[in-house]
Amino acid sequence: MGERLLAIDTASIACSVALFEDGALIASDYAEIGRGHAEKLIPAIAQLPERGRADKILVDCGPGSFTGVRIGISAAQALALAWGAKIHGYSCLALVAAQALEQLNEPQPVCVAMLAGHGEYFVQNFSGSGEPSNEFASLTPEQAASQVEADVIAGSAAAELAALVGGKKHFPILPNAAHISLVDAAMKNMPAKPNYGRKPDAQPAKTA
Repeated sequence: MGERLLAIDTASIACSVALFEDGALIASDYAEIGRGHAEKLIPAIAQLPERGRADKILVDCGPGSFTGVRIGISAAQALALAWGAKIHGYSCLALVAAQALEQLNEPQPVCVAMLAGHGEYFVQNFSGSGEPSNEFASLTPEQAASQVEADVIAGSAAAELAALVGGKKHFPILPNAAHISLVDAAMKNMPAKPNYGRKPDAQPAKTA
């Protein structure tokens, strides 16, 4: 058996896992479930060959759903500890950009827009090679429209943002762990820590 990599993605309404051996995809699971990532994730991993056991683990660190991001990272950290595996993170937006670029006939810049809650979008621009052109931000639709720097928009908010900026080509893509190999290696070395992208909805009560 060669070196195995387990990829975990629970940062959006989709829940996906993928197992690679020596860089080749050998098994995966993807479902758009909205909620219930905690109930879906571990059984999905358990159904992979050898229950998903791997030498390395990659996990989506956000930006995305607070609950989803936490579930994915917690599971990845627990498995890494149990297996003695290395663990790293990656950006949700970088994976969506890479998936969009794979669908284009030739490389060109892509703007990623993902639903962020409270009517906002997580927005970030990427070059034709998949590298980020700026920092991501959580923006209102109007603010997001002013930040689009590409003729292609991808992500769960792609259709809405494309309509705002005048019919740009768009791909309503959700992150899928089975496509993590499309992301450049340099962007898959993040610490496995959450990057929520905005403040949590619930704040601790202030003490007198």
